[in-house]
Amino acid sequence: MTHVHGLAALGAALVLAACGGSDDDDLPRDVAGTLKEAPSTVTTLTQAQIDAAARASGLLALSGVAQCDVKVVALDYHTLGPKNEDTNASGVLLLPSGPGNCNSPVPLVAYAKGTDVQKPRTLANPQDPETLMLVAMYAAQGYAVVATDYLGYAKSTFPYHPYLHADSEARSVLDSVRAARLAAPIAGGQLSDKLMLTGYSQGGHSSMAAQRAAERGNAFNVTAGAHLAGPYNLSGSFKLTNAIAGYQFFVPFMVTAWQKVYGDVYTDVNMVFKAPYAAGIEDLLPSPTLNYTTLVTSGALPGGTPNEARDALFQSAFLTDVRANPANALMLDAKKNDLFGWTPRATTLLCGGAGDPTVPPAVHMIPLKADFDARGVTTVRTVDVDAQVQALFAPGGVAPTDPASPAFATYYGSYHGTYEPPLCHVQARALFNSVR
Repeated sequence: MTHVHGLAALGAALVLAACGGSDDDDLPRDVAGTLKEAPSTVTTLTQAQIDAAARASGLLALSGVAQCDVKVVALDYHTLGPKNEDTNASGVLLLPSGPGNCNSPVPLVAYAKGTDVQKPRTLANPQDPETLMLVAMYAAQGYAVVATDYLGYAKSTFPYHPYLHADSEARSVLDSVRAARLAAPIAGGQLSDKLMLTGYSQGGHSSMAAQRAAERGNAFNVTAGAHLAGPYNLSGSFKLTNAIAGYQFFVPFMVTAWQKVYGDVYTDVNMVFKAPYAAGIEDLLPSPTLNYTTLVTSGALPGGTPNEARDALFQSAFLTDVRANPANALMLDAKKNDLFGWTPRATTLLCGGAGDPTVPPAVHMIPLKADFDARGVTTVRTVDVDAQVQALFAPGGVAPTDPASPAFATYYGSYHGTYEPPLCHVQARALFNSVR
């Protein structure tokens, strides 16, 4: 009987969504954000289980002890592709449960994940480290969380992932919010009208694009935004003479995705990429079988230093034209996906670490804040967690300076993916606590 009741409620929710009219942006409300499948509960994590997992990962000192149990609910929802193609995306809804703040109408945090090279991965997995972060930091503290897997991942039938394409990222996030609002009562949760947006790395770009779209279209009443270590200045990053850490993953992913979206980056893949990589690069990422390590060990992507990987992958004439030619198609596409020139209405936080070798704040966060300041925007503040990263993780509390030392490789190899995220999430949660 419970199952039948749940399906009836789902049907009613879908009908209400379809009849709601267009009250926000250009997304058809009879498609975008409705549920493709009934939400399914994967498991319920107890406070004790959450604390044990957070303790084992070293997260507990930052997250604090769990105040709530957390229900992990798998989502599959309708959304649109970058050219308004009807499609779907999957994700997870994390619902707090228990007495007090855990069971009353709770604020919703919409989270956008970092770059993922593994196509099958879903955040509707309580064993996933990023999901654990969201559970311990937010859901176990009385926030509902919805996190999209993005287009082209997990249950999504979309044929590729439009990586760092701001408009489709925003749609994926905002449609996950719509789906969460439909799914929460079916799964036994109650949401308040407060919405916070956050994301890390690629997700920082996605969450800011979502806030911009939501506020421009009056789609949602955004309470606050916290955008963490995001690449907001993509066109500026292409002008760098030294390659960022992880270059061999992120840049070809971006180039091939934008070729699929815009169709103007190249007419021949061999004009951009060198052999042997050109032959398989266009459909390599995200991969159904390979991860960051095996992409390199299998020879699908080059290893070496960031500069060595860049020079092995890309034709030098192409790189020179990107940097020097203001009419270069890749540079023009990058400018379309920069996140300058808008004015956040909600209180907004930008977080990063000065030592980040993958998304350097000097390239992204600082120029963006300068753009806001130059236009008199007063809703945005920044925080640099580098001092905390050094104090907690650097040998002797000081960042290593010898590039040939093992300590240097370990420290900077772990900075963006391991050290920085929880510290920025602490800052984000502090902002959300102040407005919840």
